[in-house]
Amino acid sequence: MEKAIISSLQLFYILIGFELGTAIILGLGSGAKQDAWLVILVSTFAGVTLMGIYLKLARFYPNDTLVEIIPKLIGKFFGYPVIVAYILYFIYIAGRVCRDLGELLVSTILVDTPIGVIIATFMVLVVYCLRGGIETLGRMGEVVFPIFLLSLMAIWILLLTVESFNPANLTPVIGNGMKPVLKEALPKTLSFPFGESVIILMLLPFLKNKRKAAFTGFAVIFISGIVLCVNSMLILSVLGPELYEKKFFPLLSATRLVSIADFLERFDALIILMMVAGVFFKVCGFTFCAALGIAQLVKVKKIDSLLIGLGTIITPLSLLIGGNFIIFLKTGLELITNYVSPVMQIIFPSLLLCMALIKNKNQTKKLS
Repeated sequence: MEKAIISSLQLFYILIGFELGTAIILGLGSGAKQDAWLVILVSTFAGVTLMGIYLKLARFYPNDTLVEIIPKLIGKFFGYPVIVAYILYFIYIAGRVCRDLGELLVSTILVDTPIGVIIATFMVLVVYCLRGGIETLGRMGEVVFPIFLLSLMAIWILLLTVESFNPANLTPVIGNGMKPVLKEALPKTLSFPFGESVIILMLLPFLKNKRKAAFTGFAVIFISGIVLCVNSMLILSVLGPELYEKKFFPLLSATRLVSIADFLERFDALIILMMVAGVFFKVCGFTFCAALGIAQLVKVKKIDSLLIGLGTIITPLSLLIGGNFIIFLKTGLELITNYVSPVMQIIFPSLLLCMALIKNKNQTKKLS
């Protein structure tokens, strides 16, 4: 298996791009109306706890990926089905993210282009990048993420100029109580996007300085949480809670309202470019982890052929997930986010950590 090494900064860029990915453009916490930003805030603190579980588990096995940790804790017989489940989960989420991108592009700038062509072309780019290894993805993060962040800040400033911008749309705070906030936060917003950072367990063995793993992991959750919270507050101030809930891509809808002196308009192209960049890191992350997991499961040294195979699987999978965009969203929000993701992101890692603590305690007793 490859022994590529990435710096803590490169890991940060990969994960922050991964976390923001599609989340920056979607209406997180929309079910809580004007308190959507509070949903993200609550989910951020829950995400920090979740990241603590991942990091604590990784500390027991600093040189092993999640796929290598599982059989060491629960044995090969029970471990292999869990490993296969994680691989399938990574592949499925990669397909969902590709579909998000395809739907956005088809509904905006590539109206007459078949969605399958868009996704297939995008996957060719993903596979081409990943064939260079995780180091290549890390270097791309160093180049792309600063541009991504500057573009987002420019969009935020432009949203302040929109005529309909009204911070009063954020009130009353907790007007409907905490129940809608907690219902949206747990597990929905915790699972997406914060829980998806479970892939850090597949990437930490490649980290050059493992002493910086904790700082990097927690920084990713805190910063992505702050960015998403501010983003949600600005969109709510422009659109209001009703439109925020109804729009598929609320940031895009809000940006389309920007008009400076009736001359500078159509900044939505910038949003689309940001979406493409974010989705790229997200799909790359899940695809790489799936390929790495398969390689470690079947003891293959090179993942190049696996990446090509996954590219050909993810493209049609993204189209088969839902017959139309409404069904696609409903499946993701009601089934995957509420039931499947909590098992893969919270329950399994928590059980593995408990087993690791018990095993470490028993070994300590034997040595003493």
